[in-house]
Amino acid sequence: MTKADQIVDKAAARLQEMANKAAAEGGVTAKLAQPLADDAAFLRKLKPSLIIARAKGEAPTGQKPGQGVVAPSGPQFGKRQKPAGGPNPFLVIGIAFGVGVLLAKVIDWRSHGHPRD
Repeated sequence: MTKADQIVDKAAARLQEMANKAAAEGGVTAKLAQPLADDAAFLRKLKPSLIIARAKGEAPTGQKPGQGVVAPSGPQFGKRQKPAGGPNPFLVIGIAFGVGVLLAKVIDWRSHGHPRD
């Protein structure tokens, strides 16, 4: 757990303590207890390491509040293989250069056949 994760976790714990105190007092402050508890649970989801894991696809995203993670029923596929094959790019560039030079010579040769005097 990184230092930033610890700071976020400590802030969530403080929110949870405030929610517990508000629920114990009763009255108007008791109405604030549930939103504070929800905020504490949400704040725990904002840990930098969890955000990075979700961005990389290693952690579940789009969870509904208050529900656990369910394992997938079927097997998960691994990463795709890179498509192999195709000609060498340097060969393609060389052939294109050669065809371009040949085309320029043919155009130049044809222009000498019809001078504009």
